[in-house]
Amino acid sequence: MSTQNWHADRLTYLDPSGIRKVFDLAKDLKNPINLSIGQPDFQVPEAIRQKAVESIQNHFNGYTVTQGIDSARNALKVREGIQNTPERELILTSGTSGGLVLALLATVNPGDEVIILDPWFALYPNMIRLAGGTPVPVCTYPDFDLPVNRIREKITTKTKAILLNSPGNPSGRVYPIDQIKALSELAKEKGILVISDEIYSAFTYEKEFVSPFRFNSDTLVVSGLGKSYGFTGWRVGFAHGPKDLIQQMIKLQQFIYVCTPTPAQHAIPTALDCDITPLIETYKAKRDYISDRLQVAFPHQKPEGAFYLFLPVPIGWTGTSFVAEAIRRELLIIPGNVFGEKDTHFRVSYAASQETLEKGSRILLEIAKLPTPV
Repeated sequence: MSTQNWHADRLTYLDPSGIRKVFDLAKDLKNPINLSIGQPDFQVPEAIRQKAVESIQNHFNGYTVTQGIDSARNALKVREGIQNTPERELILTSGTSGGLVLALLATVNPGDEVIILDPWFALYPNMIRLAGGTPVPVCTYPDFDLPVNRIREKITTKTKAILLNSPGNPSGRVYPIDQIKALSELAKEKGILVISDEIYSAFTYEKEFVSPFRFNSDTLVVSGLGKSYGFTGWRVGFAHGPKDLIQQMIKLQQFIYVCTPTPAQHAIPTALDCDITPLIETYKAKRDYISDRLQVAFPHQKPEGAFYLFLPVPIGWTGTSFVAEAIRRELLIIPGNVFGEKDTHFRVSYAASQETLEKGSRILLEIAKLPTPV
């Protein structure tokens, strides 16, 4: 008997990771130039590392309560401005992705629709389908703004939630305050949940980051600390929202992740005391360098946040063909169809060393000069 008979039907709704496909294509490269991965290239600040080590040495290695230890949660409540908001609660999760899984499992019934913005973070459609829902894409090309009128047109009686990501992956867009306000008011008018993925909120440059929570107190905020402090592998995420909804997420987490890794929980207050302003300035400089260097060959709006460029391919190319040529030259980037329905762009991560940015941008400029592929 085929072992495929043992596979759950829900797996048929999940698309293999397009990012993983790129790594499969590149597995035989000896010295790849990696501008593909969304992981900070700086080290975890020493004070945070020492606190985690200290926690291990002091035998904080067992389970904690599912929602997380009070010292970490209270520090995050202060950071998020909800310490005096009893109608809201906060849970520590296994990374931001873990928080999003809990959020969708706690809110989406089979047949419910969740509006997502194209381009989107690659996991969103799969997470929604895993929960039994239907992702409903709303196109934001070419400027990647928050198109409130287009969103309104997509709302039906089945719409349960709108999933936002600002600063955005892959676009780097930071939504303006007027668009956030308008979307928040639309959600209140229609009785729809806003799930706000704010993992890149620290990585904003000129424009102020504004959470929809400012305008809609029922917003479910999902975020994390791994990108901001360089410990993505520690799986430190959190979510805060209406108390009854967070209680349901806590109940779910008991049976899935149990709790956020304990030593990492103990390091959270120390992390929040660290000034990462110099790191953010470094990333702004990286953005300026590579955006300015590639602007003529790949015209684009300079991203206001996160650490990605989402660039249009030259006429005659698709995102897939362009990335294939880049990989032939040992440069790893991600085609745009991983993040949405179009194959007209590619994503570059500038979370990399200056040397890597220089090498990678040089190859991109060389490809842009090639004759249009047949």
